[in-house]
Amino acid sequence: MAARRKTLEATRREDGLRSLKARTILVADDDRGIVAQVRAGLGDSGYGFVECQDGTQVLSAIRAHQPDLLLMDVEMPGLGGVEVCRIVKANQGASGFGFIPVILMTARRTGKVEGLELGADDYLIKPFDMLELSARVKSMLRLKGLQDALVDKNRELDRANKELEEKRLELLQLSRTDGLTGLINRRHFEERLSAEFARSERYRSPLSCFLLDIDHFKRVNDTWGHPFGDVVLKEVAGVARRALRDVDVLARYGGEELVALLPETSPEEAWRAAERVRMGVEAMRLTAQTERGPETVKCTASIGVATFPSDSSDSAESLVSAADQCLYVAKENGRNQVRQAS
Repeated sequence: MAARRKTLEATRREDGLRSLKARTILVADDDRGIVAQVRAGLGDSGYGFVECQDGTQVLSAIRAHQPDLLLMDVEMPGLGGVEVCRIVKANQGASGFGFIPVILMTARRTGKVEGLELGADDYLIKPFDMLELSARVKSMLRLKGLQDALVDKNRELDRANKELEEKRLELLQLSRTDGLTGLINRRHFEERLSAEFARSERYRSPLSCFLLDIDHFKRVNDTWGHPFGDVVLKEVAGVARRALRDVDVLARYGGEELVALLPETSPEEAWRAAERVRMGVEAMRLTAQTERGPETVKCTASIGVATFPSDSSDSAESLVSAADQCLYVAKENGRNQVRQAS
């Protein structure tokens, strides 16, 4: 077991070393001898190098080459290493340079604290030992690898969370929607009814409701079949949706019945809206395929309307009940008409 653990640890170390190869190091120093010394000391490690002589070149090279590590002299013409470090660390978000470790180099022993406080990840005093340089570079590149892995993992989590949220909203929509007509279902309608009634009651604003029933719908199913009956339901739902406002709530109430809530709508306005729907249904011309060939089918609908506040409705349930009673009167008196609670 111990031998296996040692083998795994050795494998991880080898993988870690392999992952450091092909990394890009940006070396910035106006002393070309230092740049050559760094390249010679790290040349056997498989790194790629970008060379710069001043801070302005460094900022351009970061954008062009996206290095994994900055190894910079503190004092350079124009922008010095400390100023470049400040800029890099201030722009290490996803929309900027990203996370890039910074090792500052200087011949002065003062200024180390200032550089570290500005966000430098390490500091080297010239002249430096090549073994120390190599160790610190490897340490910073491992830090860069861990940070990049963390960023990738966070991106994956963000994508997963976004997909979960989309699925949640999709399931919520499905739970609220009637699969045939695309209207909201009765359960969601009752939630909207409670909310709209509470708002109407609080502000004493009129809230109207109508119930629609497709006339002789059983005959439609018996004569032309249930698939054609589904077509009729969808077409009637489309007529009603186009006749109402965006703020109105239209739902499939059950079977061949639709129900609508009309906020801020007086009895007169509600009657006109219901009449527009009734006339739209009456104007429908559908084609049913039969053994005798295509047949044109006409449909009509009966509608009952009620409005809160009124003597006939003092609660959400009684508002729908009043509209239902008016619908019953419309059907009893010949269908294809709108009846309204007085």
